[in-house]
Amino acid sequence: MSAIIIKADSNSNKLIKDFARKLGGRVLSIDDGQYEDIALGSQMDKIKTGQTISREDIIKELSVK
Repeated sequence: MSAIIIKADSNSNKLIKDFARKLGGRVLSIDDGQYEDIALGSQMDKIKTGQTISREDIIKELSVK
């Protein structure tokens, strides 16, 4: 199974949702905040290094002015 995300205006979204349902697809609506969360998570997965860093190093880096 796969999924797509289509970001469009409300009129287009209604037409696309109706069409997807007629094709037997399951339609989920998400708000802009949820869309941004998905996009950020996707980007984070792409650049994940698997390396870890200590809390002290993070605090030190955030404290630098």
